[in-house]
Amino acid sequence: MTKLYYKIGEVCEITGLRPSVLRFWEKEFKQLRPSKSGGGQRFYTEKHVELVRMLMKMLYEEKYTIEGAKKKLKGLGGEDEPCDKTESEAVKAELIDILKFLNS
Repeated sequence: MTKLYYKIGEVCEITGLRPSVLRFWEKEFKQLRPSKSGGGQRFYTEKHVELVRMLMKMLYEEKYTIEGAKKKLKGLGGEDEPCDKTESEAVKAELIDILKFLNS
């Protein structure tokens, strides 16, 4: 089931990782920066979950180091900025369209 956002516990359930590992990876990989609620609850997108799976493969199966995984992500077109920015812009545009529809 595809959702707009996943909480950290759901991502852990999907991937089998511990929350501490995800929080550590957030610090190491700029692309993995979920948006947070006012209370600090993390909200991961489907792209974040895909990135976590890719990182698991690189780090656990292919035996990359953290630095090696960072370089490979850059080589794959990974951005240095968090991927949430484009996600939030897309959500904002969609919400504006909905608002326009409701006001018409």
